[in-house]
Amino acid sequence: MAEQRTFISRAIAQAPFYVGIDIGGGTIKGGVVDDRGEPLSFARIQTEVEKGGEDACRRVAKMIADVISQAELTKTEISAVGVGCPGPMDIPRGKLLEPINLKGWEEFPVRDRIIHHSGMPVTFNNDANAAAYGEFWVGSGKQFSSLILLTLGTGVGGGIIIDHLSIDGEHSHGGELGHIIIDPHENARTDNRGYRGHLEAYASATAVIKRTKEALDTGRASSLKARLERGELLTPIMVGEEAERGDPLALEIVLETARYLGIGITTLCHTIDPAAVIIGGAMTFGRNKTPIGRRFLARIQEEVQRLAFPQVAQNVKILYGSLGGDAGFIGAAGLARLGYRQSATALGPISE
Repeated sequence: MAEQRTFISRAIAQAPFYVGIDIGGGTIKGGVVDDRGEPLSFARIQTEVEKGGEDACRRVAKMIADVISQAELTKTEISAVGVGCPGPMDIPRGKLLEPINLKGWEEFPVRDRIIHHSGMPVTFNNDANAAAYGEFWVGSGKQFSSLILLTLGTGVGGGIIIDHLSIDGEHSHGGELGHIIIDPHENARTDNRGYRGHLEAYASATAVIKRTKEALDTGRASSLKARLERGELLTPIMVGEEAERGDPLALEIVLETARYLGIGITTLCHTIDPAAVIIGGAMTFGRNKTPIGRRFLARIQEEVQRLAFPQVAQNVKILYGSLGGDAGFIGAAGLARLGYRQSATALGPISE
């Protein structure tokens, strides 16, 4: 669904309607979804971080108007807007704190500025939590009552959903799953914020590239060398491709990454005991569509089976997400829907 999208028409869509916005360090995605999570429209713009948060919020407001028009709806037919942003953040106040992917936006009140420019009610959330809700609502996790989502990209994002509740935490740092510690040693790897021993330092795309370079620098033989000598850029995609072709070093890197994820997932399962763990993000090696993607997932599952309590290991489902890059904006719309429905029912129970 990530790039080849299908949209339902206004005629068959089910009201009420919601707009979801997913603000990332490179791009901002958005669209209208109906009450069943079906998208009616979609747009993407560049974030242009260097222009600042105020400029971005003005352009987000225009994007909101554009996707509403594309969906053949009017502003008054939209019940709420949901916005997901990368953290750290203060969710109740709708503010970013020190977002590593949005330099210069420190202490910026994203929610209130989008409300100001759009004139619409806005729900504000962490982008990974929003993506988790998207998979829970209409994606791979829709048959489960609880799930964990791990998004593998430049970093490792995460979200926890239990019975429609996004676990945001007392200080808006719930679901920072990439920052659980899997290596307590003083010489453990550091992530892109300088934190030592965190899962992100071992299982992110940044970590895969770093670990691969280190192995090559020791003189290890690998088909990766020929591609690098031709001027290609080392990426997890390249590592996955060479692992698929049987290169021992590339395969070792992929399966070692899966092992680290299995360690982290075991800790999360012993803490939360979810029905499912969903693996999403850009670094999934082709997911179930490729042999290496299937082997990557199987290795994660094997490690959880090896380390977790038997009852947990036998029952938790570990699978790939199905919404791709659209999980964020769909989930942001879903969280806006959740807030709207709670308000409408005076915080009563939420049903499908």
